[in-house]
Amino acid sequence: MNKHWRELIEDFRSLILNFQIENGNELEEFRIKFLGTKNILKPLFAAISSIPNEDKKEYGLLLNQLKSLADEKYSQFKELSSSTENKSTEDLSLPADLTRIGSRHPITLVMDKVVSIFSKIGFQVVEDREIEDDWHNFTALNTPDDHPARDMQDTFYLKDRNDFLLRTHTSSVQTRFMTTHRPPFRILAPGRVFRNETISARSHCQFHQVEGLYVDTNVSMADLKQTLLFFAKEMFGKDVKIRLRPSFFPFTEPSAEMDIYWGLKDETDHRITKGTGWLEILGCGMVDPAVLDNCGIDSKVYSGFAFGMGIERQAMLLYKIPDIRYYFENDLRFLRQFKNA
Repeated sequence: MNKHWRELIEDFRSLILNFQIENGNELEEFRIKFLGTKNILKPLFAAISSIPNEDKKEYGLLLNQLKSLADEKYSQFKELSSSTENKSTEDLSLPADLTRIGSRHPITLVMDKVVSIFSKIGFQVVEDREIEDDWHNFTALNTPDDHPARDMQDTFYLKDRNDFLLRTHTSSVQTRFMTTHRPPFRILAPGRVFRNETISARSHCQFHQVEGLYVDTNVSMADLKQTLLFFAKEMFGKDVKIRLRPSFFPFTEPSAEMDIYWGLKDETDHRITKGTGWLEILGCGMVDPAVLDNCGIDSKVYSGFAFGMGIERQAMLLYKIPDIRYYFENDLRFLRQFKNA
């Protein structure tokens, strides 16, 4: 019994000490919770009658110290809040506030994890420009002039310079690398891409990708499958369920899309997966020989595979995030959830 109430008081003490107060709303929340008419400390005072007589003095002393701690913290932050409001925001000589500790964005967390997984099997990171020319973004990747992806509905072109655009995928990094390096190589191209799409819970006009490319002699579809299976197990656990579905991309042949089983446990699952339980996370395939030839690599000697995945979808799976728009709204309530990730 003694151990129980002492631990309980210590828990409340930790709760008071660790309560974060960064603005007026949080200060008022603290006051209501610990000092208001229905504060959470009141039941502790009411329970004094159940404490053994020999412990009541110590119990009462600890409770009073607990209440004093709450009073002191409230007064301290109230005074600090008042003085901050009275200070001019133009006074650049004021010392910096170093008490607020930020957090890494979920996109950064997931992208770093993806890069770490593929680094284990020899993939190196390559980065390049976000404003790209038509040849590296489309033509070199075997995209015909009349392909829908070239239409203004999908691509952001620069004003008065229709031969330059905001890259629609990080495949352009791969084409630049292939024109300046000789096989064999395994590369990853992480980065932000842009497409003129309607913003919804499932899509956005900007998002992040990690694309991979492996070119060598005798590379096969079996190599691609085993690579992606390794990634899925490292990313989502050894019991992960995946499936490959035939698809089409101008720069790979044959092509496929890989899905991860998300589940159908609640309404959010149904909405995100359109009632199937499966969520598409990447596209992949064997590099089309025409792409290798366009980049100066002999397709009769070399072959390769490529894949590309949306990081936002990966983060939705890992952190159970129901709406892709949360990533770009800069809502601190959302971002603070990843402080310890």
